[in-house]
Amino acid sequence: MTATPEATAAAALEAAPTIVLVGHGMVGQRFLEALAGRGLTATHRVVVLCEEPRPAYDRVQLTSYFSGRTPDELSLTDLEFIRDHGIELHVGDPAETIDREARTVTARSGRVVGYDVLVLATGSYPFVPPVPNKDAEGCFVYRTIEDLLAIEAYATSRATTGAVVGGGLLGLEAAGALKGLGLTSHIVEFAPRLMPVQVDEGGGAALLRTIEDMGLSVHTGVGTQEIVVGEDGAVTGMRLSDGSELATDLVVFSAGVRPRDQLARDCGLTVGERGGISVDERCRTVSDPHVFAIGECALAADGRVYGLVAPGYEQAETAAATIAEDEASFTGADLSTKLKLLGVDVASFGDAHGTAEGCLDVVYADSRAGLYKKLVIGRDGTLLGGILVGDADAYGTLRALTGSVPPVSPESLVLPAGADSGAQLGPAALPDDAVICSCHNVSKGTIRGAVTEHRCVTVPEVKKCTKAGTGCGSCVKVLGQLVTAELEASGVEVDKGLCGCFEQTREELYEIVLALRVTSYQELLDGYGRAGARGGDGCETCKPAVASVIASLAPAIGASGYVLDGEQAALQDTNDHFLANLQKNGSYSVVPRIPGGEIAPEKLIVIGEIARDFGLYTKITGGQRIDMFGARVEQLPLIWSRLVDAGFESGHAYGKSLRTVKSCVGSTWCRYGVQDSVRMAIDLELRYRGLRSPHKLKSAVSGCARECAEAQSKDFGVIATSSGWNLYVGGNGGATPRHADLLAQDLSDAELVRLIDRFLMFYIRTADRLERTSTWLERIPGGLDHVRDVVVHDSLGICDELERLMRSHVAHYRDEWAETINDPEKLARFVSFVNAPDTPDPVVAFVPERDQMKPDLPLLSIGVRPADDLLEGSAQR
Repeated sequence: MTATPEATAAAALEAAPTIVLVGHGMVGQRFLEALAGRGLTATHRVVVLCEEPRPAYDRVQLTSYFSGRTPDELSLTDLEFIRDHGIELHVGDPAETIDREARTVTARSGRVVGYDVLVLATGSYPFVPPVPNKDAEGCFVYRTIEDLLAIEAYATSRATTGAVVGGGLLGLEAAGALKGLGLTSHIVEFAPRLMPVQVDEGGGAALLRTIEDMGLSVHTGVGTQEIVVGEDGAVTGMRLSDGSELATDLVVFSAGVRPRDQLARDCGLTVGERGGISVDERCRTVSDPHVFAIGECALAADGRVYGLVAPGYEQAETAAATIAEDEASFTGADLSTKLKLLGVDVASFGDAHGTAEGCLDVVYADSRAGLYKKLVIGRDGTLLGGILVGDADAYGTLRALTGSVPPVSPESLVLPAGADSGAQLGPAALPDDAVICSCHNVSKGTIRGAVTEHRCVTVPEVKKCTKAGTGCGSCVKVLGQLVTAELEASGVEVDKGLCGCFEQTREELYEIVLALRVTSYQELLDGYGRAGARGGDGCETCKPAVASVIASLAPAIGASGYVLDGEQAALQDTNDHFLANLQKNGSYSVVPRIPGGEIAPEKLIVIGEIARDFGLYTKITGGQRIDMFGARVEQLPLIWSRLVDAGFESGHAYGKSLRTVKSCVGSTWCRYGVQDSVRMAIDLELRYRGLRSPHKLKSAVSGCARECAEAQSKDFGVIATSSGWNLYVGGNGGATPRHADLLAQDLSDAELVRLIDRFLMFYIRTADRLERTSTWLERIPGGLDHVRDVVVHDSLGICDELERLMRSHVAHYRDEWAETINDPEKLARFVSFVNAPDTPDPVVAFVPERDQMKPDLPLLSIGVRPADDLLEGSAQR
């Protein structure tokens, strides 16, 4: 009897040495990748026991869940990777006992797995102070996705006020999440300042002022004595160590973490006095050579338990190398961190608190701007460390310079840009061995090699090649600078021009048109085009791009905003040329504007009558409008006339402009609604209708946090809170979906409109041709932070101009359909054949389907059919 290939493979797998990984967090996943990279998954059976109900996800970015990222988007686990490497992953089935003598692990399900090598990556657990009623209803910890889901459910249904116990990294993130959920938020910190581990007194003071300006209440120097509960056992308040009481109905404990080492204790492994599984320099436990420990559960050889992901990654690599019998060791790690907490940049690196003997501090502080910068300098001028609050742009460069003498004076490194003696160190100042990405231990030399040896020419390509920038993301800005500098140093000339006609970018052409009031494409081409293009006709790339720029600036520069006027008409693509969307059989679709998705019955009847009379196919769109397909080009003005007479106008479905502003029914009808989302959606759609932009714009307004209008998948989305509106930007659906980022919170109606005005005009001003807001937001230097600085804080001093340009657009808006049907000269273009204007296109025909009609696609491939085969009236309409 011959064994089957499947049976043979199973037997081989059973006979292979077995590596069991207990825990599947970020460090555990990195360990699996390190095993695969060393070929161990091909020679070993690998079994993973994971306690959580989902595979590894990005815990560093956990709070981004409240800004719209889904649990799936937070995932770090590529299931194809798991399958391809034959890894046996068991989620929701944690290890419960270890028998070191038998070398087996027993899981909660009863599954018993033998091991040759056991790796513990059990992480840490949140520390909850032993105060009375700490487990009452309404008390939570902030550690996992399930924790966040529970907090969100409770906050949106039963709470109006929340308090966070702990003012460290995670505590501030938790407080920001509660505020984003619409709760009045408090932070209680036992230490005399916020983030006591990372920042000093000056940094804590700057952070405190900024956070209090955001509307959060901070209580430092006090501890929690008791959680006060009501008769139903739910939280009603907190009693503090100074005798005061704080009314709250939700409490989040974020007072630090402790190593999860109980499994190790139970099987007799050595643990530290304050916790942590004791390991040597190769991450092997000191008690058992067959057992390793990595990540937050491990007490490293230097006596530390590391709570950051970068040291955990190094430990994962070290353990994998040791198992593969390669040389590797972990003797300590960089504790530098850079975070954005409640929108505030906070970073510390090196000897941030100045513990070295004889060191000196160089400090710059601006309390009004919420800035605090401190560098710790050794006696010989060596940069030892530092703290940055409010502006951490220089973090990547300064951290890489730590341990060396900077090429400029320390004073100049902390002064803001533009100040006397201020120095802006670029990538050239860093040595090749400087670590740029501490999460993945990637040096400047490795990044340079990715460009020069592996021919990477973009940041995404370098990320894929080196993994730099794929961890916490704090190094991405420096990464971009390095890539650009290396390309330039290699003599790679990247033509940034819009096309072969213009050496300027679209952004530069926008500035030229605005500053010099250029009102025609030909004037721009002849005056600013490349030498060989001047006097020519241009190309199909720059003509519609310039037409869009002129249209968006038309009122401000004195040009006609009507896209079919004069030269503008010749610049448009097919859709704009006929103010309708061209379909695959040569017919067009007509989409009237239905602001906010709200429509009266009388108008619905009009649309139905038009569709019936012209034999059009009708479909409700995802943008809460009605699309009518199958119109011939000569029928478009006739259809528009009836729509305009009924009070409709162009929905601009054909243009690179605002499409729709979706809405849910909001507080008017829905029992969960907290604001009138329909009214706001209508107001926004009528304000921004007809606004020409680099690409189409979509928006939505949701009346509560349930997000029924899907605002976080839009270019600009609005979600109601009990205090106003939250504004999200840069979202996108389609083939490359992206959740929008939170730009500002709890805005009044006027504040919301003002920020959207600024955001849209800044996007129109700086985006590339055919660049959606989602791509623009990721490409523009500084990303969301820069956009927020410009739009919210007016860092460039251009907000008055942006608002003026938007006011001008609103004041001069004209409906393109109405303009066209009232102009006989423009109507002349709406024919199938210029030399036979009364002859319909015989190829545009239809066949019946589901009580409507569809294009006759076989006709397109074989030519004209006999008239008897066509849908009655389809060729004559």
